[in-house]
Amino acid sequence: MSNTETEAQLMAEGDLVADYLEELLDIADLDGDIENSVQDGRAHVAIDTESELLVGKDGEVLDALQELSRLVVMTETGHRSRLMLDVAGFRQRRRAELTALAKDAIAEVKETGEPVAMAPLNAYERKIIHDEVAAAGLVSESEGEPPRRRVVVRAN
Repeated sequence: MSNTETEAQLMAEGDLVADYLEELLDIADLDGDIENSVQDGRAHVAIDTESELLVGKDGEVLDALQELSRLVVMTETGHRSRLMLDVAGFRQRRRAELTALAKDAIAEVKETGEPVAMAPLNAYERKIIHDEVAAAGLVSESEGEPPRRRVVVRAN
């Protein structure tokens, strides 16, 4: 399968989800523009809206909508999707916050040589931390059981 075919399939996944979300916005009488793209090898759908209603507390509604969106793709295509959904820029802002937290932990480990345990995070958020730590040349691992699973950053 070529990259073009893969990208076309991912765009088709995003189109399915965009249609689904468009209906949902209509039913809920909410305003929002839906954008579909391919980022980091996965479909990425964003609802540009002023309302935080579809984000919910700590992104709980957003996470549920993302799972529903992935189910739409599974139902229509028969394969599991890694589609990412963002609403009102929540995930983008959260990524920036997590990157800053990772940089703080990295600086502390470099300064003290001691491991730093971060607050519990979900799998997606832990991956952002792991990627940042690896880019800085340090090591990290996840410890504990969900929902208390956390990243520990260590020197090499």
